[in-house]
Amino acid sequence: MPRQKITDEMLQFMKDLSKRVPIAVVGGSDLSKIFEQLPNENNELLKLFSFFFAENGLMGFEGVKELPKASMIKELGEEKFQKLINFCLRYMSEIELPFKRGTFIEYRNGMINVCPCGRSCTQEERMSFVEYENKVPIRQTFVQALEQRFPIADYSLKFSIGGQISIDIFPIGWDKTYCLRYLEPKYEAIHFFGDKTMPGGNDYEIFVHPATVGHSVTDPIDCRKKVTETLTQLGI
Repeated sequence: MPRQKITDEMLQFMKDLSKRVPIAVVGGSDLSKIFEQLPNENNELLKLFSFFFAENGLMGFEGVKELPKASMIKELGEEKFQKLINFCLRYMSEIELPFKRGTFIEYRNGMINVCPCGRSCTQEERMSFVEYENKVPIRQTFVQALEQRFPIADYSLKFSIGGQISIDIFPIGWDKTYCLRYLEPKYEAIHFFGDKTMPGGNDYEIFVHPATVGHSVTDPIDCRKKVTETLTQLGI
């Protein structure tokens, strides 16, 4: 979901849900940004989830126990990494948008997040970019350019449209399915609920993965509704 703080109503729903079934959260953002949405005072949030994954599971927690981390730079190598960064900066410098702010590239442990309009934009500006992209497919065109410049055979990278304003770039296999290595050994059934489930979206790979039952949602209210319906169907 776009980066807005969770409502008290949704938080209470998740607390109630955790008493009925094990729950986990997986996000593409780093831990600090997820905690902006889901405040973690006194580790209460970590205690709520059986698993808590940031950066698609490349860092995370089982309860309050930290899991091993992975590094994109170590996987790709400094030379290829810099070629990728330089291309993104050069490409974005030539895009004309209604506005640009700051923080166009953000490095995380297992990916880089590229934002044509700049991640420091306000919520109002974020929504303005969404409206603009309904007419001009900025990120889709950017992804096509990246795929042409950095072929899979040489770089093994995935370029995925994430959230409302950015593109996630990471080694193939380091999408949200990465977290399944921790979940599959423990659970017979895994239900995934996400909003970017279309091809090219950052929920797509885990949504269609054979180990999961995928549910496409539009917003937190729809998510709550579909989770409730699923539990009813399962008799839980």
